[in-house]
Amino acid sequence: MSDNSSTPLLDNISSPQDLKLLSDDQLFQVARELRQETISAVSETGGHLGAGLGVVELTVALHAIFDAPKDKIIWDVSHQSYPHKILTGRRNRIRTLRQKDGLSGFTKRAESEYDPFGAAHSSTSISAALGFATARDLGGSCESGLGETIAVIGDGSMSAGMAYEAMNNAGHLKKRLIVVLNDNEMSIAPPVGALSSYLSQLYSEEPFQDFRQIAKGAIGFLPEPFKEGAKRAKRLLKSMAVGNTIFEALGFSYLGPIDGHDLNQLLPIFRTVQKRLDGPILLHVVTKKGKGYVPAEKAKDKGHATGKFDVLTGKQTAKKSNAPTYTKVFADSLLKHAADDTKICAVTAAMPDGTGLSLFSERYPSRCFDVGIAEQHGVTFSAALAAGGMKPFCAMYSTFLQRGYDQVVHDVALQNLPVRFAIDRAGLVGADGPTHAGSFDIAFMANLPNMVVMAASDEAELVHMVATAVEYSEGPIAFRYPRGNGVGCDLPSIGKPIEIGKGRVVTAGNTVSLLSFGTRLPEVLKASETLKLKGISPTIIDARFAKPLDEKLIIDLVENHEAIITIEEGSIGGFGSHVQQFLFEQGVFDKGFKFRSMVLPDVFIDQSSPEDMYHQAGLNASHIEDMVLSLLGLETLKQVNI
Repeated sequence: MSDNSSTPLLDNISSPQDLKLLSDDQLFQVARELRQETISAVSETGGHLGAGLGVVELTVALHAIFDAPKDKIIWDVSHQSYPHKILTGRRNRIRTLRQKDGLSGFTKRAESEYDPFGAAHSSTSISAALGFATARDLGGSCESGLGETIAVIGDGSMSAGMAYEAMNNAGHLKKRLIVVLNDNEMSIAPPVGALSSYLSQLYSEEPFQDFRQIAKGAIGFLPEPFKEGAKRAKRLLKSMAVGNTIFEALGFSYLGPIDGHDLNQLLPIFRTVQKRLDGPILLHVVTKKGKGYVPAEKAKDKGHATGKFDVLTGKQTAKKSNAPTYTKVFADSLLKHAADDTKICAVTAAMPDGTGLSLFSERYPSRCFDVGIAEQHGVTFSAALAAGGMKPFCAMYSTFLQRGYDQVVHDVALQNLPVRFAIDRAGLVGADGPTHAGSFDIAFMANLPNMVVMAASDEAELVHMVATAVEYSEGPIAFRYPRGNGVGCDLPSIGKPIEIGKGRVVTAGNTVSLLSFGTRLPEVLKASETLKLKGISPTIIDARFAKPLDEKLIIDLVENHEAIITIEEGSIGGFGSHVQQFLFEQGVFDKGFKFRSMVLPDVFIDQSSPEDMYHQAGLNASHIEDMVLSLLGLETLKQVNI
């Protein structure tokens, strides 16, 4: 340790066991140093800054009191886990966060024994904690042992039904587990929803009188901004004449609210909670997202997700592209149509900024609905909007739409309701890794009766697909587009509807046809240019539709080419599989026709840059060129450098 180190105590912590050797006063200093180190690390890597800063003291307290990894600390979503990673032996790698071969931006079982359960999607922690508690009580075992189980879940994640399913089950089973509800709103007020009226109810039943002595009336301990919010919620409770908290009704003992940035409260309360022998407990702590770093505290999103930045100013250093993002192109296009069509409305699940719908919400607040982290509800809500004569655009990330799939099947497709699914973050997404990849939506959407599935090859095509979805009312329709910037093409002022099931010929050639579905088209064109120098002139098709297929075009390609290769940013079972099935039914393979499908490999690809991830997936121009040469039996040309 250097004599002039700015983090002298943190420098000597290699595992949570080291925290147990420190006094409470020293733990306060560790928290200060941990916050400083978190800011410094994320400034170099980018990532989820605000959430981690909000749980610094909570993280220190948990690891100082409980005995991880035997005690299972499960972070919901886990984008707030950077301080946890620093304290659990990963500080020397913390500046590799979200990079190739580096630390994941989320908890990950394969990364550390201190990550007992991986996460990235929300509201899973209580279910996991209950599972560990039940395994413990049934005599189960794991390498690090089974002790206490602690779920740390944010108030946002409590908007998802899965959290209540788990709490309901936990209350019934009466298993000992601890839920730490991390409420990081500045105040607890009715607009948060019905749940907000419960979040500052103080536990008052006999078994917890000692806790109330420790807290000495937790509202009194809270700083003014927290105190006023808690009082408002308490008044609301009285006006509703509710006797117990919702958590108590579900079978939990409740304590709170507690200042989540005050170790003088957290440490004694955790020590006392640790002594209770039975039953589920919910501890409600109030924190501030971005705590301790002024630029994050002042930011609209409290530093939720940031690129690399200058620590002194908070200014991000990411390079800006001249091309708009696909998300912005979608949002702008939808706004233009909504100005002329009052039936258009928008639905998102806690991602108004991420899906680009914030401006829609500002301009048309009565037609924009953020349903919270509730994709199941969001999809069915959209279905009924459609049944009621509206034109709902259900905008969700591909990875999160998975959470509402039964509703897509049962409530939308089965009833043939014209919900418009805007599927953002399609394909590989980069630093967020496999948990956020949009790998499966082509397969799970295109396999449904009544569903139309499109993919934009560039931002101009996306504009036209929004227009297509606006006009299409015969059933559900989906269009997918990736994260990041477009290719920089000219954008039409307003889109024109595309004929359903019709692809477009980009370049006419011979011998082999390359059918591209989605934004691999630029890579296909690059491969084509290299192939032309080797005497091969492919036909390039922008398929546009995975369902319905442009069967007439495909048959024409079969009749005038030796082979077809499909390329897509999705898993097996998607566009290529549908083309192959169609060709099989037409009997073309019986005549020796050649076909290959290029899809994402059957693995979860860890975080890296999108470019590198697609290289790993074998979907770049060089891979397409190699596939063409192999399929045509011209492998010798692979070594020819032009």
